[in-house]
Amino acid sequence: MSISAPRILLVDDEENIRFTLREVLRREDHNYQIDEAADGEAALEKVRSTPYSVVLMDMRMPRMDGMSAFRAMRAIRPDLTVVFITAHGTQRTAMEALQAGAYDYFTKPFDLTEVRIVVRRAIEKANLLQQLEDMRRSQAARYSFDRLIGQSAAMQEIFGLIERVLDNDVTVLITGESGTGKELIATAIHNHSLRREQPMVKVNTVAIPETLLESEMFGHERGAFTGAVSQKAGKIEAADKGTLFLDEIGDMSLPLQAKLLRVLQEREIERVGSNKQIPVDIRIIAATNCDLAKMVEEGQFREDLYYRLNVLPIHVPPLRKRHDDIPVLLDHFINIYNPRLRRNISTVSEATLQRLLNYPWPGNIRELENTVQRAMLMATGASIEVEHLPPSVRGEHPVATQNIAYPTGDGAEVFGDLDLRALLDTEDFSQPLAERLQQLGDHLEKFLIRRALQKTSGHRQDTATLLGISRKSLHNKMVRYGLFSEEKERAANGD
Repeated sequence: MSISAPRILLVDDEENIRFTLREVLRREDHNYQIDEAADGEAALEKVRSTPYSVVLMDMRMPRMDGMSAFRAMRAIRPDLTVVFITAHGTQRTAMEALQAGAYDYFTKPFDLTEVRIVVRRAIEKANLLQQLEDMRRSQAARYSFDRLIGQSAAMQEIFGLIERVLDNDVTVLITGESGTGKELIATAIHNHSLRREQPMVKVNTVAIPETLLESEMFGHERGAFTGAVSQKAGKIEAADKGTLFLDEIGDMSLPLQAKLLRVLQEREIERVGSNKQIPVDIRIIAATNCDLAKMVEEGQFREDLYYRLNVLPIHVPPLRKRHDDIPVLLDHFINIYNPRLRRNISTVSEATLQRLLNYPWPGNIRELENTVQRAMLMATGASIEVEHLPPSVRGEHPVATQNIAYPTGDGAEVFGDLDLRALLDTEDFSQPLAERLQQLGDHLEKFLIRRALQKTSGHRQDTATLLGISRKSLHNKMVRYGLFSEEKERAANGD
């Protein structure tokens, strides 16, 4: 919506100057809303609270001069249109202000016709800027839902599915690779549902040790097990009247699946160590990066629970299959991190965008967000260039393939598609030492996790134990190195 009644702030320590300008502008247009301030500090306070179209401001004033006030105003309103009033001795300062982003200036004694023309054009510019901002917000609204961003057909379909379930308590199952935004979808559903004023409790079944997960979810009575020194309500009770989000539900053990099925059927729970039924009123949203239907066939997931959860399925495609979303996600992340990182990035070069579109994004949106942050920190100007991207995204070090390890005949080995002989070439110092060591460490870690997964036939808990790390840590590393997608591809190929 454009500005229909322009609001103008007159800033000058001379009351007669303000009076003259006010009368000239009112004769120009009676719709102008005109405020006044006698110095820079008073003007700054008004700008903080009022959306002015144009500020007319003197250069020389007590307490805070015009240039200092201008810089402070631009920090609050970067798009604010400012016109300076100068004496002959301050014209050089006025030129500096124009270089810093001021719209125009006129000198005392000023020509009234010139004042009218300059102000009229300044208001036209302010109106145009407002219209452009309205268009940007309108376009962003079309491609977003809560914190979800996407203009692809797949994301637009997901937005439509979310809207269908807002007014009822249907159970939702969200599937997709790690990093695709499954938790954001669950949060958006809760935030816009009839339960939005009630708690949303999130449970990551991978992050909690299996021996403690039942107690965490259902609660326990005092003395129920060693260490249970007091009664404790579980996550399900905490979500009463609200939403329970179960992340990575494909990793839940079969005995715990049976107890969760009872909650869905009976809407009641029993704390560990108790036989008392506690009624609960919850909406359940579950998420997984696993193929639950296949797990049901293999006996790894209960069929009855699967159908209870899969009332409304929402599948989130990986980022590599919805490249249309990358440009709007880039714009979104740049807008978020510009103020946080104290940057002023406004564009991404064509070559950079092409690299981002061609990259397969094994870590999905999470990896894209991290890449944008890094590139913004590396950038020295207003544009992100190819050299600001990580080497893997630039294409200098391709993402590792499914090759595990092959002897090369002379004692060296190839990890994935990384030739250790090339990496350890002592004649090539084009790559910084820290970057070379990081690359070697990443590939070696990925190689070891692959071998451990092979040794345990893909059993996550056994793999974590073999490597001496937590199951949650293993999960995060598999996400980082794209090993979940590799597992699925091997399964699809019958490897």
